[in-house]
Amino acid sequence: MSSQELPLKGYRIEGDEVVFTFDRRDYDKVTKDNSSVKLDFRDFDIESVVVSGEFNNWSMKQWRMAKINDNIYELRKNITDFSDAFSWEFKYVINNAYWVEPSRDDPNIAKATKYGLRLRGVYNLKMYMAYPDKNGNARFKLKGYEHAKKVIVAGSFNKWNESLFRMHKVNGGWELTLNINPGEYAYRFIVDGQWMEDPHNPNKIENEYGEYNSVIDIKKPITFFLPNHANAHRVILAGSFNNWSENDLKMIKTDEGWYYTIRLSGGKHHYKFIVDGEWLVDPENPVMEYDGDGHINSVYMVR
Repeated sequence: MSSQELPLKGYRIEGDEVVFTFDRRDYDKVTKDNSSVKLDFRDFDIESVVVSGEFNNWSMKQWRMAKINDNIYELRKNITDFSDAFSWEFKYVINNAYWVEPSRDDPNIAKATKYGLRLRGVYNLKMYMAYPDKNGNARFKLKGYEHAKKVIVAGSFNKWNESLFRMHKVNGGWELTLNINPGEYAYRFIVDGQWMEDPHNPNKIENEYGEYNSVIDIKKPITFFLPNHANAHRVILAGSFNNWSENDLKMIKTDEGWYYTIRLSGGKHHYKFIVDGEWLVDPENPVMEYDGDGHINSVYMVR
């Protein structure tokens, strides 16, 4: 199981889980709800710790953490609990009343806002759904620029953050491997402060500045399975991902049924099985929708 490499504060990602970790030794100040007056954290006895953020409407009671020891509290959540946003702001709450304040020096902070206005000297932590991982699914590489001091990759997967994903210098250039939710993303490199497209990626789109953003499509291997039908001669997987072709994706027969693995982009996909010419919805998948022609199709969401 791979884990997040960047020392981002307050959380890490392990496989399909987001692990929120609160260590009281990492914080000095708290503020009372609806007040900006900072209080000394050492004056408080902890009765409870809660994760509060954009993902749970800033609830001060809902996501209660488990106590690991006198200093550390932890909460694990499945990554599917966080929909498709690229980043989320959050904070920790002690005793259901006091916001624990991160430092402006923490690497993943964001200035807190209220009614659209920034709060002076108040910060939230930020959780990114994309993160560096040597076993990740997106490898960025920039050839040359051996004399550059710093190279960053920024894109729509991290809201174009100009400092978060610093690339590693390697023989012949720079590289960084990220783990990113499936989907199509725009990105650029920042070489010593200068923005540029990926010169080795022909897939690009024009941006609002009259320049170009490079584009990467992250796909995920998905296995479709149709149980039984041992007497069938031919089973086809057809869907919106292959223009409903009746011939392309011939499924493989096993003792338990038929399967086919295909790499899909993030988002919603409609599909059906064709068993010896008969179109069938997936009997193992209760999620179905009508298409524009009034047909009912099975639905698979790739996240």
